[in-house]
Formats: sequence, structure tokens, C-alpha cells
Amino acid sequence: MKSFLNEDFLLETKTAQRLYHDYSSQLPIIDYHCHLPPDQIAGDVNFENLTRIWLYGDHYKWRAMRANGVNEAYITGDRSDWEKFEAWAATVPYTLRNPLFHWTHLELQRYFGIHELLSPATARKIYEECNEKLRSPEYSVKNLIKNKNVEVVCTTDDPIDNLSRHQKIKTDGYTVKVLPAFRPDKAMQAEDIDALNEYIHRLETLTGSDICDIDTYLEVLKKRHDHFAANGCVLSDHGLEQLYSANYTGQEIRAIFTKIRAGKALTHDEIVKFKSAMLYHFALWDHEKGWVQQYHLGALRNNNTRAVAEAGPDTGFDSIGDFAQGRPLSKFMNRLEAEGKLTKTILYNLNPSDNELIAAMAGNFNDGSIAGKIQFGSAWWFLDQKDGMTKQLNVLSNMGLLSRMVGMLTDSRSFLSYPRHEYFRRILCNLFGNDIENGELPGDIEWTGKIVQDICYYNAKTYFGFDKVK
Repeated sequence: MKSFLNEDFLLETKTAQRLYHDYSSQLPIIDYHCHLPPDQIAGDVNFENLTRIWLYGDHYKWRAMRANGVNEAYITGDRSDWEKFEAWAATVPYTLRNPLFHWTHLELQRYFGIHELLSPATARKIYEECNEKLRSPEYSVKNLIKNKNVEVVCTTDDPIDNLSRHQKIKTDGYTVKVLPAFRPDKAMQAEDIDALNEYIHRLETLTGSDICDIDTYLEVLKKRHDHFAANGCVLSDHGLEQLYSANYTGQEIRAIFTKIRAGKALTHDEIVKFKSAMLYHFALWDHEKGWVQQYHLGALRNNNTRAVAEAGPDTGFDSIGDFAQGRPLSKFMNRLEAEGKLTKTILYNLNPSDNELIAAMAGNFNDGSIAGKIQFGSAWWFLDQKDGMTKQLNVLSNMGLLSRMVGMLTDSRSFLSYPRHEYFRRILCNLFGNDIENGELPGDIEWTGKIVQDICYYNAKTYFGFDKVK
């Protein structure tokens, strides 16, 4: 029996072990999509305790605790940090075969050198040992990132953000590039007229503009897009149920925006047309600047309305949706391609039943200009675990070129999430290693090792062009 989380964890063959240890493990990390708070990086924060860095904001853990019968007071409520950690420690032994069991102990090992299993019996000792380390300069957030060999971090930022924190990080001379990514979801939330008008008001206040028509709105947002570019941004990102690609006229969008500013609710068709128009303009700006556009597709959000009303959004009540993806995605990308305006694109899928659909769709719009121009992105959210990653890698292998994939990302709000890259790399090397030992791939370790290195690091380095960002 193998020991838990040993050096060959997830590596089932000698070839897989060689590929990981000799070719993959030491490569830098390019984390091109995450939700790390840039203000905490700019302030080089030291977290007071393990609860604050590990449990605050982590809806993966919160969902597991709820499933284990933990009262909400110990999750998002007013219990003390120790009581919340104690409740998590009592939950961990029940997470066997959930990826949280792996991630929890990987993070304890990789960041704190702790090889004990977390349980009620070990909770106090582990808590105090980690807390003591977290308060030391070595465990400031900048060092937590740098010491994991991270080269680039791309945060997720609203167009209203003035990016002062990113500017400070750069001015302070931090050696890791921390760059913004343009996430304009709130600028097109036409299903909530009050929230959208409040957003427009904030945009007016920030820019000193009077936004009374759609042309002015687009002009102001374009200037924010330009501001992001001036601060090193080379990516946009959108979190959508599906791509919106309804037919519309300019006159219709002008009338819809007039209704929005008058505070009048829109019909479903009007909402879809407005979102379609906004996404189209965002894509044009991305193409103009040569950015990479990212689309996260398929989340059904805020399912438990009572719980969301009490705890707020993004607290663990979102799930996989069953939206129609094929036709609207095809129509959206085809319009841009026909106009010569389709930039580099990454498509992330949340519903595993759509994996083949998304991977096949990506292949329709590769044009030979850039290797891997249209990417079927890494397994996302509910799927970024062993089974989900393996399925995504296999589907990409079958439908496209795995060798041109731009690798893994954390998609995390936690500064302790970089072992996700290790997890991905071990799974990737295991797939190649098993195929070689089964005679399904030639035993050319040097070439396969190069492909592994490309997927883990070099493809992303070339694709995003971060070296060109000053």
C-alpha cells in the first residue's frame, strides 16, 4: 500500500513519475485567471490565523461543512475564528474522496510542512503551528505567491476599478507580475434594472460623464478598457450562463437603453438583445488590442434564495446549469470571425455533458494564424478535480490538440491554492505516462517531456504575451 500524498502521489507508473519530477515540477506558474484580492497583495498582508486565509470566502469548504451538518453560524456566521476552524477540522475526515481532502492536506504539506491529517484530535496543534508561521514575514501574501514560483498573476477586476492597487504593486517593485483582467459582467446585468442603473451612476461619478444614451455608455466603457490596457491588462473575462447572440438593430439597443435609464423593466427578449450587443462590443475591443477573451459558461447561480438572502451571493449556492450552448456560441463566434474580429479565445465549460460540444466548437474557429488560438479551457469550478480534469484532458485530446493547451489556473480567492497547479501537472503526467507504458504512445520521453512542459508553462507564456507587458 502506498503512503498518502507521497512524492509520487497520482503518478501510477515510472514513466509518469519521470515526466513529473524531471520535466514538470520545477516549472514556474502562470496563473492567468484568479480572484485574489489585489488590495491584499498591494498591502502585503499577513493573515492573523489559518481560518482567515483558509476559510473566509472559500465556498468549496462551506458547501462541505453544510453537507456535514454544520450550522451556518460556524460557516459565514458570527462564531469565532477558532470555532469555525474547529468545525472545518471536524468535517475534513468526512471529505474522503472529495477533492477537498487532497487539497487540504496538500496545502498543509506544501505551505506549512505539516504531514499530519487534520481532524478534531489534531486541530488545535495544527491551528497554532500554522498561525505562528502566518504571522511571520515569510508568510506575507507576496511571499506566499513568490515562494511558490509564480511568475504572473491575473486578478479579476471590474471596469470601475481604478487599478491603483495594481499600480502600487508595480511601483513597489514586486518581482511577480500582478496584472488586471477586464470583467464587465455588471455593466450588462439588464435583468436587474436597479443594480444596472446604480452601476451606471458609479461609472458616471468615476469618469465625470453624463451617461444618457447607449453611445455614451459604450464610449465610457471603452475608455475604461483603454485604462486597463494602459495598466498591463491583456485579458478579458465573462461569467455567463451562455453566450448571447440574438439579432438586434442599433435602434432597438438605443430604445432598450432608454428604458434602462428610465428604470423600466425589460422583457426577456430585450435583456438578451442588450447582452448580445454588449458582448459583441467587448469582443471588438479585445480584438483591437490583441487581448485574450475568456468565457466561463454554464453556472446556474443563487439557487437557494433564502440562504443567499441571509449569506449573500458567492457563498456556495451556485451549481451546474443545463443551458443550450452550441447554437448561440457558434453564432457569436461566427459573426466575429466573418468580420475578421475574432481574437484569441478561451472557453470554459461547467456542465460535463457539454465538454465535447465546447471542444468541437473551438476547433471550428482555429484559423492557422496562432497555435491554439481558440482554447477549450481547463476544467472549471465543480470540475477542477481529478475526474473532471482527466475528462477535460481526454476530450481535448480527442477533439483538438492537447499539446497546444495553455494549462491550469487557480480560479481561486485563496493565497494557499497554488498546489492546484501541482495537482493538474501530476494528473497530466500520469495520463501521458500510462499511455507510454501501455504502448499507446511511443517511448520518446524527451519529446513527451517537452509537450508536458509546453502545456504546463511555455504555451501560456507565448499565448498571452506577458513578456511584452512592462
